[in-house]
This record gives sequence, structure tokens and C-alpha cells, in this order.
Amino acid sequence: MSSVLKPLHPADATTPARGVVYVHSCPRALSPHVEWALAEVLGLEITVEWTPQIIASGTVRGELSWQAAPGTGAMVASALGNFAQLRYEVTEEPTPAREGERFSVTPSLGMFRATIGIHGDLMISEDRIKAAIAEVDAEGDLQQRLGVLLGTSWDEELEPFRYAGEGNSVRWLHRVG
Repeated sequence: MSSVLKPLHPADATTPARGVVYVHSCPRALSPHVEWALAEVLGLEITVEWTPQIIASGTVRGELSWQAAPGTGAMVASALGNFAQLRYEVTEEPTPAREGERFSVTPSLGMFRATIGIHGDLMISEDRIKAAIAEVDAEGDLQQRLGVLLGTSWDEELEPFRYAGEGNSVRWLHRVG
């Protein structure tokens, strides 16, 4: 008698993933190329509603919700990574079969990737925390090291762009002291 291993949730193999692409700033002339890159990954014609990005003159912003095979978020983030001038975020929601992902990208910092749990929390593995603690013993500040694992620098750079839609007021917050 042979046994066959079955997935815990057979329906999950066909459960599509959902996600969102937030392009926070894109040079206006580059926007059709971004749409073409998205279309190539998603396999359908894409039209993004672009609006002016008031923080960065000459740039536009837009967002696109998508539904596709699990892992598509990483493919979208990678395809947009070919455009060094973009500030963007790609999220893929968790499914019953896998955790989600968030990619944050800025021209100055590059790409940050995080695993997202079923409640939307950023997940950091035990091994990465242990490595951060070990590095602190050799190099210094645990708070700074955990900030790297949490993507704090990416959030700080992207935050003004997230809320800088046309008609919204923007407050620049600076840490003093």
C-alpha cells in the first residue's frame, strides 16, 4: 500500500493572491514604461490613473490593485526595479497557503523586502533576530539594527510621498534633538 502526501489545504494551490502596487513617484515620461512592465508581469493590458506627485516636481503617482498567482508581488517588484528613478511599494496579501510580502523601494535606499503575516504584521525570523543581536555584540546599537530589519529608513523616506496626493497638505516632520 503506497501513501500519497496531500497538501493540508488542497484548494490553496489554486487560491490567487491579491496585492497592490503603489507608485509614489515616477517621472511622467517613464509612466507608460511602468504600465508596460506591469502588463508583462500580470499578462493583461494595464492603465494606471496617474496624478501629479506634489512633492517631486515633474513626477506622477498611481496605484493598481491586482489578483494573480501567488508570488506575483515579487515579480512585479523585480520588474519595476529596472526603473531606478521610481519610489514604489508592492504588497501581496497572505493566503491560507503562504505568508504575504511587502517590497519598498527608493532610489537612494534600493529595495527592502519583508514577510507579512496573516494579520498584516511584518514578520522577522528568529535567525535574523539572533544575527542582529550577534552583530550588536560586535558593532553596537540594537535599536539601529532592528530598524534595518523593520525597514525604518524606507518608511521614513516614503511616508511624505504616501500622503502627498493632489489636494492633500503635506507636513514635513523632523526629529529634533
